[in-house]
Amino acid sequence: MTQFTVVYDACVLYPAALRDFLMHLAITNLFRARWTDMIHDEWIRNVLKDRPDLEASQLDRTRQLMDAHVFDCLVTGYESLIPSLSLPDEDDRHVLAAAIRCGADSIVTFNIKDFPKSALEPYGIEALHPDEFVLSHMGLAPNLVCAAAKNVF
Repeated sequence: MTQFTVVYDACVLYPAALRDFLMHLAITNLFRARWTDMIHDEWIRNVLKDRPDLEASQLDRTRQLMDAHVFDCLVTGYESLIPSLSLPDEDDRHVLAAAIRCGADSIVTFNIKDFPKSALEPYGIEALHPDEFVLSHMGLAPNLVCAAAKNVF
């Protein structure tokens, strides 16, 4: 049986509390959480731009911990797919390419409009808002989701 797989978009990794919660959820093994080095680069770049009080080394440490604690999280070998994909925001094509490459079921993102159903459906992928994603898992394993939330909030 294949485990439900998601790709976290950079926008859901940007807010520290949500990133922490999503990481705690990922280690429950309710699903497989995946991302890429490009996704890491994007959220880190944006956090550093908006938070001059933070050092790149702090976020690099966060990145290392994420990669170390979530099994098989990094997607590679997706880059050749990027040019063939069409999305409203061309800068999001790498996220869809990674999702295709790893056989993801969903992309967890705040930017639903940037991942239209018509572009994702041929690959069997859907875009999920993080609230929808968490609620769906709350229905499957409320104790695990609540425990993950307790660790963060």
